[in-house]
Amino acid sequence: VGFHAYPQWFRGGFIGVDIFFVISGYLISAIIFGNLQSDSFTYQEFYRRRVRRIFPALVVVLLACLGVGWFGLLASDYQQLGQHTLGGTSFVSNFVLWRESGYFDTNAEAKPLLHLWSLAIEEQFYILWPLLLGWVWQRKWNFFAVTSAVALLSFGVNLLSFPGHAAAAFYSPLSRFWELMMGGLLAYAALYRPILIARYRN
Repeated sequence: VGFHAYPQWFRGGFIGVDIFFVISGYLISAIIFGNLQSDSFTYQEFYRRRVRRIFPALVVVLLACLGVGWFGLLASDYQQLGQHTLGGTSFVSNFVLWRESGYFDTNAEAKPLLHLWSLAIEEQFYILWPLLLGWVWQRKWNFFAVTSAVALLSFGVNLLSFPGHAAAAFYSPLSRFWELMMGGLLAYAALYRPILIARYRN
């Protein structure tokens, strides 16, 4: 909050998003790992919980921004807000903002829904990660190995994106998923610590 209000005083505020992704990856992975292990995981229940947690607040924010924007934004900016609202409801805000980035991009002050890029990446993670883990579980593959592989692949994409494709590195889920995977690895270590300790001793 301090970084966005006074960026000249509080440096490096974007690290908060990185921490958020790690925490989110930890919590979601812990839920999925635990439910799969106890044979109680269902996609319907998982997605129902995510919708109940995210959508009420999201709808309020979207409607409030549309209402305030009607009186406070120029016509072109309000049209852009409509596109951002559509992107927010369809989980693709990061791609919408990525497409807009460049020399002629609108100032951030005229984008009240700019922050939804990170929520979009989280939602894309919610969609893809359970499907992958369920597929891995059916084949009895190792969660740790798969999570590590995804993390390394995503981190490699992140490194290769600089400096020529900075906007892609910032907005693309391919270059962000490694942070969520770090949380997944921590969740695996917390749930399967005895197994990891036994392997290390051996």
